[in-house]
Amino acid sequence: MRQAGEAIADADGTGTMAAVVQEHYGTRPESVLRTARLPRPGLGPGEVLVRVRASSVDRGTWHLMAGLPYAVRPVSGLRRPRLPNPGRNIAGVVEAVGPGVAGFAPGDEIYGTAAAAFAEFAAARPERIAPKPVRLTFEEAATVPVSALTALQAVRDKGGVQPGRQVLITGAAGGVGTFAVQLAHSLGAHVTAVASTPKLDAVRRLGADHVIDYTREDFLAGPRRYDTIIDIAGNRSLRDLRRALTPRGRLVITGGETDGRWLGGTDRQLRAQLLSPFTTQHLGTFIASENADGLRDLTALIDEGELSPVVDGVHPLTETAAAVRHLLDGRVTGKLAIAMPSE
Repeated sequence: MRQAGEAIADADGTGTMAAVVQEHYGTRPESVLRTARLPRPGLGPGEVLVRVRASSVDRGTWHLMAGLPYAVRPVSGLRRPRLPNPGRNIAGVVEAVGPGVAGFAPGDEIYGTAAAAFAEFAAARPERIAPKPVRLTFEEAATVPVSALTALQAVRDKGGVQPGRQVLITGAAGGVGTFAVQLAHSLGAHVTAVASTPKLDAVRRLGADHVIDYTREDFLAGPRRYDTIIDIAGNRSLRDLRRALTPRGRLVITGGETDGRWLGGTDRQLRAQLLSPFTTQHLGTFIASENADGLRDLTALIDEGELSPVVDGVHPLTETAAAVRHLLDGRVTGKLAIAMPSE
């Protein structure tokens, strides 16, 4: 078996593409992900074939790759991955459109989400893609969809962030966090961002009014109370987070990272949902919706200069496993992009 990062072998035939392949679940990307040539995806009714120019990795990439927590497997595949690879984000050019597709034509530059996105071609649904922001490169655009849609829905839709509100964002230097800080700032909130020492300046530049270094102080121990807490880091108890909320504050949990193989930290989300009806505080979580309307909202914010992706680095497709490893090591600020081979 070819190891991850090894050069893609040449293959005859025009119907193949370079792609990342995952044949089994595992927690170590270098043992799970490899590069190969696969048949290009077919194009069915209501689908758009995209020549992918770039993709990106996020925490969800690891969950799909590892099949953890086990709660993801009814979707990702019970015993082995249902899809060839765990990529979700795409930015590229429309190659062809299937019957029944309106609004897209070959040559259009788009971005959005699609299954098995770590590949030169991907079949996408029109309702999950939108025109690419003109001011972004393909690599920059590919870092936006999953993370920025999650941030938009957490801050604007679930967090109810408005001008003047006190907002706390944990995990502020990560993929979702860097977008959440900018979105809360653009809505006129007073933003307190939590990050580690090397990343504090980065979140300040994104618009945070106050930063807290979680390696040096307990960001929930002070007297300050917040109208909205966007909990992305996912490593503090529900009780601690509630203490930092105002009596009618809103807690939006978007992350839950523990070593639990069955729930993986999502038990906090479940308990928050169950407790919320019995308190004046609004406690909850959500499953982010990947949709074209949200992408168009993000495009407008990007074109207006209110939102910019933070790209920590760009890896070639053959180094996808290394990119996932880099993300897991916790040194990334923002997102890592995956660039497809040059034509």
